[in-house]
Parts: sequence; C-alpha cells; structure tokens
Amino acid sequence: MSNQARGEFDVRVTPCPPDDPADTIPARLSLDKQFHGELEATSKGQMLAAGTNVPGSAGYVAIERVSGSLAGHNGTFVLQHIGKMTRGAPDLNINVVPDSGTGELEGLAGTMAIQIDGGKHSYEFDYTLPE
Repeated sequence: MSNQARGEFDVRVTPCPPDDPADTIPARLSLDKQFHGELEATSKGQMLAAGTNVPGSAGYVAIERVSGSLAGHNGTFVLQHIGKMTRGAPDLNINVVPDSGTGELEGLAGTMAIQIDGGKHSYEFDYTLPE
C-alpha cells in the first residue's frame, strides 16, 4: 500500500576539510537534519558537490541515515541523493536505499521530494511498507 508523509525539516550543512587543500572539487559537506511531521526523525550524512563556471550549474550526491519514526513505525533507513542544477533548473532524485530499513521500517521503499520556499525546507515522502 502506497503512503505519503509530509512535513518540514531543518538542515545544517557544514563544510569538511578537503582531502587535498589544492583541489576544492569535489566539495565535501556533512549534513545534519531534523525532520518534523509524519516523519519525526534525525539524519546524518555526507554530500559531495561540484559547481561549474556557469552560474546556476552544479551537481551533488549524498547519503544520509535517517533514524526515528515514520507514521508511528520506528527504525532507521538510508536515503541516496543524486542532484544536478542546469542553469538554475533543478533535477533531484532521492530514493530509499533498497533493504536499508531496520526495526519497524524493515522493507521500506520510497522516494522523497524536497521543496525550499523562502528559506524553509519541506518534504513529501512517497513510501511503501510491507504489511
């Protein structure tokens, strides 16, 4: 059965020191999030990102481990991000890593969409859980 969870989240993005100080691509950043709403959870993750000389064009990948409660089901799962921006036009795919769910979230599958409006972050999480 397909479900949808919605809510807001707070995110803190912190730059990590580069492996080679002479090379800033890719940039490495740590992610700390607090989800609110139907997903009450925290997450920690890392992002690799690269910008270009063209304004508004960039790409990133990220992995984050989410821990908390989804619609009353407790456990953890992993989200995989693949994103790009082409001259300001975003293209973002966020998926649950297959078989990453634990506890009451075992068997979780789904995709997440993120919206940013006026500096506020929100999510829509379409997901399935085994019965």
